[in-house]
Amino acid sequence: MKPAIRIDDYFYDLPEDRIAKYPLAHRDDSKLLVNVDGKLSNCLFKDIADFLPSNSLMVFNETKVVPARLLFRRDSGAMIEVFCLEPKSPSDYQQVFATTDSCVWKTIVGNAKKWKGDTLSLYTEHTDNDQIKAIDLKADLISKEDNSFTVRFSWSGGLSFSQVMEMCGKMPIPPYLNRDTQPIDATRYQTLYARIEGSVAAPTAGLHFTDKELSAIDAKGIERAKLCLHVGAGTFLPVKSEYIADHSMHGEPFSVTRDFLCRLSAYAGKELVAVGTTSIRTLESLYYLGVHCIEAGEPGVVEQWEPYRDEGYAYSPKDAVDALIKYLDNNNLNSITSRTNLIIVPSYEFKFVTYMVTNFHQPKSTLLLLIAAAVGSGWKQMYGFAMDNGYRFLSYGDSSLLKVQHKFRLL
Repeated sequence: MKPAIRIDDYFYDLPEDRIAKYPLAHRDDSKLLVNVDGKLSNCLFKDIADFLPSNSLMVFNETKVVPARLLFRRDSGAMIEVFCLEPKSPSDYQQVFATTDSCVWKTIVGNAKKWKGDTLSLYTEHTDNDQIKAIDLKADLISKEDNSFTVRFSWSGGLSFSQVMEMCGKMPIPPYLNRDTQPIDATRYQTLYARIEGSVAAPTAGLHFTDKELSAIDAKGIERAKLCLHVGAGTFLPVKSEYIADHSMHGEPFSVTRDFLCRLSAYAGKELVAVGTTSIRTLESLYYLGVHCIEAGEPGVVEQWEPYRDEGYAYSPKDAVDALIKYLDNNNLNSITSRTNLIIVPSYEFKFVTYMVTNFHQPKSTLLLLIAAAVGSGWKQMYGFAMDNGYRFLSYGDSSLLKVQHKFRLL
């Protein structure tokens, strides 16, 4: 049954001057609020390893943000922004970034009323090792559906679309920063371990980590593992309905390897630290993919309200992961790629995650509901503590380490 949750109950006052508009000089200079069993501590991120449980598994999202904002100028002078959301042809992320002549994307178009269906052009030059590379990127409108547009990009010169984006695109920083993209965003709106291209928003909990923290985590005997969920623009969509039951959660693609699943199976029932809400969403989705394999023989996708069935599921997290491994072995596969529409709200029962590292989220957002699902009604006290102690909020803001409560009340 869908939880009867009013989004207005998850509001707090966030003054504009508490939103971090720029990153700090050093990634790990940020504050760290530690919340273990309701006890709040004011710490520094650079000391995070001191607060992590020993003999745990720590999971990171290695997605990489792409410069997805492409600005075209029509002959009339009107500026048209084409924001790449997801590839459609080829639909595989690795393949689409490797294409060297054309590709098709689902996009959002800014100033769309000014686009009359003509071919848009974006010409730019880039110096690489004293050699000038020029690109003339074309955009053709294929179709429009609701608020999204299907656009075909084409170019010549043998460059990959990944190179085209690097030459022509801008980093898609969050809209609530209320500023244009600047050079610092190219490096700081990206985790140090980002590897797989595809996100249009950063998994921001990971922005605080430097090699120093990662080395300290290793020295403590904590295992590290990586998965990949490509963050979509839907992560910034506001909840407009009065009740969360009427909100349509955005879907995002993710992938995990067989090796990752084997490590997860070994840690089922032990301490697992998820870095960021994207890692949480992927980890928890794996349980339901495994259930699908047990009951239907294949993983499929995870639907928004699947965890909230009245009857629930009797399978253990290890049962689910082992079913995924068996599915891979039976089909001679080394990884699973799927999609999740999962929403995590109060009353959700976490299957894998026992600790989480996460930033401070917007009022009345699905991400704030996820935090409330983890710590219960104590989220209000925690956010009040952060406000009183000068924490910086949202993507470039400070961080928190939370222990998940597995028994809690709605509010």
